[in-house]
Amino acid sequence: MDLETVDAAAFGRSLSGLGVNLLCRDVRGMAAFLAGVFGLGIHRLSDDFALVRHGEVLIQLHSDATFARHPLHDLLPENPPRGAGAQLYLFGIDPDVAVSRAEAHGGTVVEPPADKPHGLREATILSPEGYAFSPAVPSA
Repeated sequence: MDLETVDAAAFGRSLSGLGVNLLCRDVRGMAAFLAGVFGLGIHRLSDDFALVRHGEVLIQLHSDATFARHPLHDLLPENPPRGAGAQLYLFGIDPDVAVSRAEAHGGTVVEPPADKPHGLREATILSPEGYAFSPAVPSA
């Protein structure tokens, strides 16, 4: 499927498994953060929407305006952070590299890279929107 040209209905029908959708005040800014810090692929970028690819996983970014009639819209906080309680792991991305890029892209390192008992070296970085992303690779 060509993510740049597929129409919305065909794309929607193709989805299966788990879907991740993040509501954003600034879709372009969030996409730039994800590309700049983690090297993720960005498709269909506009002010209102973007598709983000990490391997076979697709993350959808939607602007607040696109969710005006969605039941979650009225629950959005006025002030960030938005993503409290959710952690999105990005397996296969070096946490040391991501942390070195985070601040330049508006991110905040809340957990520096460390080898964990469960066999991963990981870090946690808050995006400018307040979502927690954890790049992780197997520890040595």
